[in-house]
Amino acid sequence: MFIKVLKAKIHRARVTGADINYEGSLTLDPDLMRRAGMLPYELVQVYDITSGARIETYLIEGKRGSREVVTNGAAARLVKEGDLVIVASYALISPSEVAHHQPKIVLLDGEDNRIKEVRQGSLFIGGAG
Repeated sequence: MFIKVLKAKIHRARVTGADINYEGSLTLDPDLMRRAGMLPYELVQVYDITSGARIETYLIEGKRGSREVVTNGAAARLVKEGDLVIVASYALISPSEVAHHQPKIVLLDGEDNRIKEVRQGSLFIGGAG
């Protein structure tokens, strides 16, 4: 048995573009992807803080250093330029790995997609202590 857990999250990214005519996916600055431990073509969920829309897509690399976050294809109809989003990826792990799993959380400024903080911490099972 495996458990699906949060692997990484980019929190409060500002969408910098939306291209309805592109084939699909989410374009991210490779520097943001690297800091979160996310990979090109990795499956992600995008949670739109602004509209409440939730989509599932995959990542493609944009221009390094651009801090771009661009929705492509059908996603561009739901998640628009200027929206604040959370980009999350997940992993399947065994129950024995849960106590030591450390998701990576990249907190952005919500304006220019500048990294404010990178956190990595264990999941706690079974209460305080």
